[in-house]
Amino acid sequence: MTTQPGRGLVLVVEDDPAIAELASLYLRRDGFGVQVEADGGAALATIRRLRPVAIVLDIGLSGMDGIEICRTLRADGDWTPVLFVTARDDELDRLLGLEIGADDYLTKPFSPRELSARVRTVLRRAAGSAPPAETYAAGEVRVDVTQRRVWAADTEIALTSTEFDLLTHLVRRPGQVFSREQLLSSVWGYAASAGTRTVDVHIAQLRGKLGGHSPIRTVRGIGYAADAG
Repeated sequence: MTTQPGRGLVLVVEDDPAIAELASLYLRRDGFGVQVEADGGAALATIRRLRPVAIVLDIGLSGMDGIEICRTLRADGDWTPVLFVTARDDELDRLLGLEIGADDYLTKPFSPRELSARVRTVLRRAAGSAPPAETYAAGEVRVDVTQRRVWAADTEIALTSTEFDLLTHLVRRPGQVFSREQLLSSVWGYAASAGTRTVDVHIAQLRGKLGGHSPIRTVRGIGYAADAG
C-alpha cells in the first residue's frame, strides 16, 4: 500500500506482514509516504519506477535477497540510502551489507521508533547541510561538500552518504584524532552503545575506495585521523 509522501516516499521491503505494517505505521507518523513490497524482484522494479527517498531493506528475502538488490542498485549508480534489517545477528552479514553500500543496519527485533529515527538520520546525511563552496583537500583527496563529490587525484570516487560524511568529518579537522565513540556520535548520531564496529567497517571501505591516496590514519588504541598531506 502507498500513502502520499510528505517527507518523501520510503520503500519498505519486508516479507513479514506484521513487521512491515509496524514499520510503515511509524514511518507514516513521521510524515513519510510508504510503499511496501514483500518480493525482491518486485521491490527492484518499484525502486526504479517510484524513486523512493530511502529504502528499508530486509536481507532475508526469498528469491532476490536484500544483498543482491543493494548490489544491483549500486552497480547501476543508484545511491538511494539503504537501511538493512535482518533477523540474523551475524557479523559477516553486517560487514557484507556495509561493504556493498548500505548506509545503516538494524537487527530484528528492533524498535520501530529507532527505525524511523535512523531513516531520518540517513536522509539528513544524504541531503547535507554545508555552507556554499565548502571544499577540503587532504593530500590528493579533494572533498566538495557543496556538491557532495570526492576525488582521489583526478578520479572521482563514488561514496555512500555515510562514507562521505565520515570522510568530511575527518578532513575538516586535519590531524585531529577522533575516537570511535566520537565518530559514532558525530557522524551517525548514535550513542556508543549502538556498537563502534560499524566505524571500523566504514573506515575500511573508505580506504579501499580511495586506495593509496587515502589520508586516513589509524591511531592505535584511540581511533582515526586524516592527515593534511
